[in-house]
Amino acid sequence: MSSPRFHMSSPVHGTGRRKSRFTYRQLTLLTSYSTSTPLRVIAHIDLDAFYAQCEMVRLGTAEDQPLAVQQWQGLIAVNYPAREFGIGRHCTVTDAKKLCPKLISQHVATWREGDEKWAYHDDAAAHIGTHKVSLDPYRLQSRRILALIKESLPSNLQRVEKASIDEVFLDLSAHIHSIFLQRFPELAYPPPYDDPTEKLPLPPVTALDWQADALVDFEDAEIEADDPDWDDVAILIGSEIVRDIRAQIRRTLGYTCSAGIAGNKLLSKLGSGYKKPNQQTVIRNRAVQHFLSDMKFTKIRNLGGKLGEQVVSTFHTEAVKDLLHVPVEQMKLKLGDDTGVWLYNTIRGIDVSEVSSRTQIKSMLSAKSFRPYINNQEQAVKWLRIFAADIFSRLVEEGVLENKRRPKTINLHHRQGVQTRSRQSNIPQGKTLDEATLFELAKNLFIQFIQEGKVWPCSNLSLSVGGFEDGITGNRGIGAFLLKGDEARESKGNLREDPAGPVTHERPEKKRRVESPGIQRFFPKRESSSGDPEESIDDDLTGTGNSKIETKEASLNSSGSRLWPATEYVKVCTRCNARLEGAEALQSHLDWHLAKDLQEEERGNQTFASHQSTGSRSQKTAAASSSSLSSKKSTRGSTSSTKLEQGQSKLKFG
Repeated sequence: MSSPRFHMSSPVHGTGRRKSRFTYRQLTLLTSYSTSTPLRVIAHIDLDAFYAQCEMVRLGTAEDQPLAVQQWQGLIAVNYPAREFGIGRHCTVTDAKKLCPKLISQHVATWREGDEKWAYHDDAAAHIGTHKVSLDPYRLQSRRILALIKESLPSNLQRVEKASIDEVFLDLSAHIHSIFLQRFPELAYPPPYDDPTEKLPLPPVTALDWQADALVDFEDAEIEADDPDWDDVAILIGSEIVRDIRAQIRRTLGYTCSAGIAGNKLLSKLGSGYKKPNQQTVIRNRAVQHFLSDMKFTKIRNLGGKLGEQVVSTFHTEAVKDLLHVPVEQMKLKLGDDTGVWLYNTIRGIDVSEVSSRTQIKSMLSAKSFRPYINNQEQAVKWLRIFAADIFSRLVEEGVLENKRRPKTINLHHRQGVQTRSRQSNIPQGKTLDEATLFELAKNLFIQFIQEGKVWPCSNLSLSVGGFEDGITGNRGIGAFLLKGDEARESKGNLREDPAGPVTHERPEKKRRVESPGIQRFFPKRESSSGDPEESIDDDLTGTGNSKIETKEASLNSSGSRLWPATEYVKVCTRCNARLEGAEALQSHLDWHLAKDLQEEERGNQTFASHQSTGSRSQKTAAASSSSLSSKKSTRGSTSSTKLEQGQSKLKFG
C-alpha cells in the first residue's frame, strides 16, 4: 500500500488537544464490518459502458472510436465517444449511423441453430429466426474483473459483493482498520480507563491529499479549514485502495471504471455515477447533505419507478431539498410507515444495508421467441440443445463442477398462440450434472407437450433451472467406513488389546484441567490462550498484528449489549443468550446451569420438608439417593424429579 498522503501536525497526545468525535468502540467495530459505526467505508466500482468496452478491447479499437453494441436492429450499449454524437440506447442502428457515419456497430455473439458453441456472426442481425443472443463473452470478462479485484485485496480482509455483471460493492472497513494500526500505532493502545466509549484523539494530520478524486465539497466552506477527523482519514485510505484497484484493472485487462467511496452502499453507488467515465467520487460524511440537496430523488435507486411517481404526486416535487422539510410523521401518513421511514432516511443518505459477499442466484433462464414460428420437433430440439449449453455454461460459473451449488429442478415453458404451458422435473442428485443431462431432461419435458397435442406452431420456448442448494463436498458414503478383507486385517495395527476386555481403539489422552474449580471457570476468559492452537486467534484475521487492543473481549454497543469480532469462535447459550468462546466453554457454562437447577430443586425440597415434619426423613432419603444416576427412585420422597442425561449426576448444594 502506498504511503499516507497527508501532512503531519502536532503529536496526538499533545497537551490540551481536542478529542475526536469518534470512540474507540466505533474504531473497533470496523473489524466486524458493523453497519453501526460511522467510520465504515463502502466503495462501488462501475465499469464504463461495459459491453461496449468488452468489444473495444476484443477488437482492439482506439479509445476515441465511436462504437455501439448491436442486438438485432437495436443498441444495448454505447461508448462515450459515440454518446457525444447524441447516440443512445434508444436509437436503431440505422438512426445511429446517420448521426455518426463512422460508428462501429458490433453485433453481440449468438448461438446459431445447430451449433454447439456461441460465436460472433457477421450476418447475425439478418437471422433473428435462427440465432439466439449470448452474453457469455461479457460474463467471462466480468468474472476476470471480479477475480482481479479480489486478488488486489487481502484475502482475509475483504468483503466483495457482485451487484451485477458490471458493478461491484466493496466493504473496506476491516482493511482500513488494519492500515490505521500500521500508520497510526497509537490507535492500538487500549482506551483510557479501559472504557471503549472514550473519544479517540484527533488524527495527527492537518490536510489530506485527495489527488485527482472528484471530492464533494462541504456545505460550509469554513469546515474545510478545520483539522480532519478519523472518518476523513478512513475515506482517504479507502480512495487510495480503490484508485489502486482501478489502475490494476486498467493495466491488466484494459478496462476503465468509475467509483464512488462513501459511508454506505446508497451513497457510494450515487458517487460512482456522479463523474464518468474513469473517475472516482469521494463523499465524506460531512458532505452528504450538500451532495444530495441539489439532486432529484427520482435518480436514487428504487425511486425512479412507480414509487418515485407516487412521491412526486404526493409532495408535488422531485427535489431532495424540498422533501427535507417534510416531517417523518407526514411521510408515514402519506406513504405508510415502512415506506415513509425509508424515504425519510434515504434522502438524508442513511443506509445500513450490508455488503453481502455471497449473492446467490435463485434461477437461470434461457429463452427464445420465434419469428417466424417453428413448426416441427427437429427445430425445437436444436433450440433445446442451445438452451442446455447456455445454462450449463452459467452453472459452471456457480461452481457446479466442484459441487458447490447445483439446481434441483428444471422447467420448460412452451407458448402456442396465447396459450402457455409448463412442465417441471427434478434433476437427479446422485450424479454429476452436465450439459447432456440437462438436454435429455429438456427433451423429455418437450415430449410431454407433444403427447398432449397442440404444439405447433410454437412462438416461444424457455428452459430454466431453479431450487439451487449448496452442494456437500468431502462427505463419504457409509461404505467408506466399513473395511473388508485385507483392509480389515491391516487396520488391526491401529488397535490395541486390553487384557481385561475387548479390543478398543486408541484414544488421545484428555487434557488435564489446571484451572481453579471456582465459579469463574464457567465464564469466558478475557484473553486468548497462546498455548492451545484450537483456541488461539490468527492475527492476520483482523490485521491488528500483536496489537494490545486485540483481545477476545467484546465491546459494548449503544444499548449495552456485547459486540464480538467476526473472527471469534463464539457459541451462544440457548437458555440465557450468553456468548461463550468455543465448545468447551459452552459445555462448562451448561454444566453451571445444571448445577444451579439442581441447587434450586434441592432448596425446593428442603422448603417442602420444613412444612411436612412427618415426612422429613423421607425427603432426606430421596435427596441422598438422587446423587447417583444408577440409584433407584425413593417411593417416599419428593413430588418432582429432574431427568438426567447419561453420565450426569445430581449435586447437593447448601
